[in-house]
Amino acid sequence: MAPEPEVQVSGRRTVVHLVRHGEVYNPVGLIYGRLPDYHLSETGRAMAGLVAEHLRGRDIVHLRCSPLERAQETMEPIAAVVGEPVTTDGRVIEADNYLEGVKVSLMGTIRRPQSWWLFRNALRPTWGEPYREIVARMRLAIRDAEQEAIGHEAVIVSHQLPIWMARCDAEGRRLAHDPRKRECRLASVTSLTLLDGRVVAVDYAEPAAELYAGPSPKKFVAGA
Repeated sequence: MAPEPEVQVSGRRTVVHLVRHGEVYNPVGLIYGRLPDYHLSETGRAMAGLVAEHLRGRDIVHLRCSPLERAQETMEPIAAVVGEPVTTDGRVIEADNYLEGVKVSLMGTIRRPQSWWLFRNALRPTWGEPYREIVARMRLAIRDAEQEAIGHEAVIVSHQLPIWMARCDAEGRRLAHDPRKRECRLASVTSLTLLDGRVVAVDYAEPAAELYAGPSPKKFVAGA
């Protein structure tokens, strides 16, 4: 009997790593969103270094980063290890949030009736950039990173909500969700394996887990 022909897989495998930035110095606990001058804390810089070591030796040929300081500072040690130039891409920036610059708590929201209108629809959500718009811009940025790194690997440093939306999109999950249940901790790496523009695998790692103060936080601070 003649051997069965080998199955030929068309296209080239490319991996795009979505890295969340490290811990930010934010002693007041404000929703900082896209506000300028929010930098990594000392722990955050150590987290960035651990991510760089985690990625050392990978076949990375393209780097892309959010324009916000905390993302750029997370990218610095990665770029030093990889030795490639960094493309700043506004499409991977933090989600827009109408509550930037304020400290939000349940009781504080109850006491400020003027804020109630912003929370009228958690499925969209109405307090900030719609989930579908985040997905659309992240798709484009990931597509461009894949094209730049075709057959190799790329790194995008972004923020929790954009990364989580990209993962939900890739895995066919509902976009509406409980923010406290996102699997996207500080300095985590969500890796998308693509074949001809289609995500065929999703992997998740926490290179900086040793620096986490405790279990995944139950309190949610937007703009992280």
